[in-house]
Amino acid sequence: MSAAINENLIRDVVSEVLSRMQAGANGSASSAPCAGGADGLFQTVDSAVAAAKVAQQHLVAASLETRGQAIQCIRDLVIGQAEEFGKIEYDETHIGRLDHKIEKLIVVGKRVPGLEMVTTECVSGDHGLCVTEHAPFGVIGAITPVTHSVPTLACNAIMMIAGGNTLVVNPHPSGARSAAIFTQRAARLIREKTGLENLICLIEKPTLETADQIFKHRDIEMLCVTGGPGVVSAAMASHKKAVVAGPGNPPVVVDETANIDKAAAGIIFGAAYDNNLLCIGEKEVLVVESVADKLMDAMGRQGAYRLNSQQVEALMKVALHKDEKSGHWVADKKLVGKDPQVLAEAIGVTVQANTQLLYGEVDESSPWLPCEQMMPFLPILRCRDVDDAIAKAVRFEHGFGHTAIIWSQKVDNMTKMGKAMDTTLFIKNGPCMAGLGLGGEGFVSYSIATPTGEGPTSPLTFTRVRRCVMVDNLRIL
Repeated sequence: MSAAINENLIRDVVSEVLSRMQAGANGSASSAPCAGGADGLFQTVDSAVAAAKVAQQHLVAASLETRGQAIQCIRDLVIGQAEEFGKIEYDETHIGRLDHKIEKLIVVGKRVPGLEMVTTECVSGDHGLCVTEHAPFGVIGAITPVTHSVPTLACNAIMMIAGGNTLVVNPHPSGARSAAIFTQRAARLIREKTGLENLICLIEKPTLETADQIFKHRDIEMLCVTGGPGVVSAAMASHKKAVVAGPGNPPVVVDETANIDKAAAGIIFGAAYDNNLLCIGEKEVLVVESVADKLMDAMGRQGAYRLNSQQVEALMKVALHKDEKSGHWVADKKLVGKDPQVLAEAIGVTVQANTQLLYGEVDESSPWLPCEQMMPFLPILRCRDVDDAIAKAVRFEHGFGHTAIIWSQKVDNMTKMGKAMDTTLFIKNGPCMAGLGLGGEGFVSYSIATPTGEGPTSPLTFTRVRRCVMVDNLRIL
């Protein structure tokens, strides 16, 4: 975050606090925010949690209609200002594609489930009546990623507020400005429409230390974490209920029965989306040898650019490196989420401006296969047959249990791969986004909780079940 931005934010905070202190002196003390916060921005975890705790009490005391209005404010904001928020995030992070960032925000506003999913179930029988309701946890601590800063924050906010919770957010530092601007605008709109404040409390200057404080804070009832292996491990070691969206390395299997042109188009669409930043995005292709050349030719016809073996090796040397601690191959941050043209330029290759994806053939020892590269280059590996392809898919997915994709017309092969992969999302004959309701059935979510098992999060993820029983009465049949 630049010094100029910090000064502006601080000026806004000071102005807001002073105006509310004056309002409190005139008899409106109950509306004053917790010290250190204005329009949802806080300097410390303690002040953010304290404000969120009070706000959650006000939220559950309000009507469901009011809760729905608060959620609608978030929807209206991300839809109506999608282009501006997309540009703010792109200018801050310098990764991904602006058009896709705008699209993701609109999808959040239109497709993420809210209050309509939080319903009451009732069963009656010979022994009376049983009512099951979904109650809030309270204050939820959320860690959001740099790859989808505002979409993840907005998605989490809609779902958590629908469940009757408030949230304290520690955004990725490289996406903190975007998250802060969204939080401020959401806070102002929600206050104007409902009178509620501090439903979203954001740490303005997030660090690893503030994340750790959230993990350990006694008034945080639940965690929702989206990030890499380090933050995932920390959240799961917190001794709190944690919904954790961990890493993935989604493989794509293409067998000899696949519709090759359709597979090529779907693979390009998924792997190129937001420059392959999505955790569900296609990261490596395992194709049966008999159709490998046909697939690669089809990808070339449909706008992807094929690198030769020397170019693939050259790109690997500038885009990947071995992590000193783990010994695993990881993507170099300077090329994560960059355009295909930038990747090509890094190895002295010029590609057309409309090229969405680079691809190239690799051998089984290539570092491209086990690495979640998060950039628009896709490695292609020839496999002996579908069984060989599935076995390699299992190997390179690392047991993350995240996402896997197959292109096939043979149900037996789909079934075989589904059982072998055991992933949260398994997509047949479609791009990765179909697994989250974009071109496929189902609701939209930007947090896929694989390590902790919740899968695509929904408002119900952030509720606890309460049962109320009346014995031998209230059955009126």
